[in-house]
Amino acid sequence: MIQVVAALIWQGNKFMICQRPAHKARGLLWEFVGGKVEQGETKEQALVRECKEELNVILSVGDVFMDVVHQYPDLLVNLILYNCKIASGTPKLLEHNDLRWITVDEIDQYEFCPADVEILEELKRRCKE
Repeated sequence: MIQVVAALIWQGNKFMICQRPAHKARGLLWEFVGGKVEQGETKEQALVRECKEELNVILSVGDVFMDVVHQYPDLLVNLILYNCKIASGTPKLLEHNDLRWITVDEIDQYEFCPADVEILEELKRRCKE
């Protein structure tokens, strides 16, 4: 099982989603920014490193929003999504094809990676409360 961390970054009532590069697995699907936890680093360190590499921003990592396990045809993923804020920097597309700030009501307009679907349903549920 691969440990993956991702960031739920809010700006007002909108959160950030990123579109995967066309040449990668699940190309052009939308996702939360993040990546694999490497040996010797904490989940929080991995998330800060990934966001620096992919968006050139420094994150302030908060608590866990949700933890899911998803079986893709080619791998088993444990995805942990953290509530985060951008501590410094302006997002730049260093890795992704595109980046958007969307509201919870706009979720259904985008095609997300399958591992994110359960998280998106929980986001919709929590925002209706």
